[in-house]
Parts: sequence; C-alpha cells; structure tokens
Amino acid sequence: MRCFDESWKEFLTSEFKQEYFLRLAEFLHSEYEKRVIFPRKDQVFRAFLTDFAKIKVVILGQDPYHTPGVADGLAFSVKNGREYLPPSLVNIYKEIDTDIGERKSREGDLSSWAKQGVLLLNNVLTVEAHQARSHRGRGWEVFTKHCVEYLSKNREHLVFILWGRDAREKKGLIDQKKHLILESAHPSPLSAYQGFFGSKPFSKTNQYLLEHGIQPIEW
Repeated sequence: MRCFDESWKEFLTSEFKQEYFLRLAEFLHSEYEKRVIFPRKDQVFRAFLTDFAKIKVVILGQDPYHTPGVADGLAFSVKNGREYLPPSLVNIYKEIDTDIGERKSREGDLSSWAKQGVLLLNNVLTVEAHQARSHRGRGWEVFTKHCVEYLSKNREHLVFILWGRDAREKKGLIDQKKHLILESAHPSPLSAYQGFFGSKPFSKTNQYLLEHGIQPIEW
C-alpha cells in the first residue's frame, strides 16, 4: 500500500507512525480482507508518486469512485479504454472545453496531469464498493488535513483547487498569502450546476502560474 515518491518519505513515514493512522491501517487491513475496497491496495498512495518539489497544483476531491474497476488512485482519474467516463469526469472535461478550449483527449487517465505537477488527492483515499463515503470518519480526513498543511507550509505559489464541501473545509489550512485558492461546488451531476460550471479553474490556474514564472498545465 505504501508506494510513493521518495520526496514524500519524511512526511508519510511520520504520518504512518501516528496513533490515528495506526488505527486507520488496522481498519483498512480488515476491510480489504472482508470486503471489496477501492482503489487496489497498491494504488492507495498513487497520488504521492508526484515529486513534492514539482507540485504546482493540488486538486482536492471527495472520495474514490465506488463503482468496480473505476478508481485508480488519482482523484477523478480512471484507466483508459473505458466505454463510459464517470459523470464527474465528464463534467470536468465540459468545463475545460468552455474554459480553455476543447480537450484533445477524451480518455479518463489523468496521469499526464500528475506528471506535470498536479496532485490529484481525495479527502478520503479509500471506499467500499457501491458505498459512497463509506470510509469517512476513519482517519483519512486527518491525513489529508496534515497533507494540505504540509504543502501550504513548505511550498510557495501553489494553486489549491477545492471541489465540494469536504474539500472546501480545508480552506482554512492554506496560507492565502503564499498560495491561490480556487473553490467551487463538486463536479458531480448533483452539484455541478451549483457553481462548478463557469468557475473557470483551469484558466485561472494557468494565469496564476504564468504570473509567477511557472510553466502552465496542459489540461
């Protein structure tokens, strides 16, 4: 389960030793033994394969897709070759189209974003099959809280994109003097029309990066 870039080792090994995480790990061990849990064990920390020093953008979502065979360890991403994309990702692509022009690829794998320095992180990193938000309150929220604090403290000129209520609750952890915060409703069909569509996070992100001499993201 502990597959991550070396640049995250100090932060992650510190978290893994904390009491809350030991309880979380015990819970997850039992869950993976008894139930169908997503993503796969070896993909839980996939977001942390992005080099800490190269991160430009943090996209914070809710929890992984709970439909079998969809979640791949990166928030909102899915493996290529699927006949249908998850509705949230469809809406993300719609917003890209209207914000910065039509996206070339309609595939679901967002690892190209991760390679450019986009940390695709969910507020909760695991979920039981067919049970949305089933792993809330088990410790992941503490983990992602510490992660956001660590990024805010140890980096400058990051763009934090907070989608949905759970993500937006982390706003107070971010130093707004050092970073840009973009927040809106979640891209889910349940909430996309309540402020996600038209929020233009992709152009705003790239404008901020360019203003600080940072290579923009190819969305």
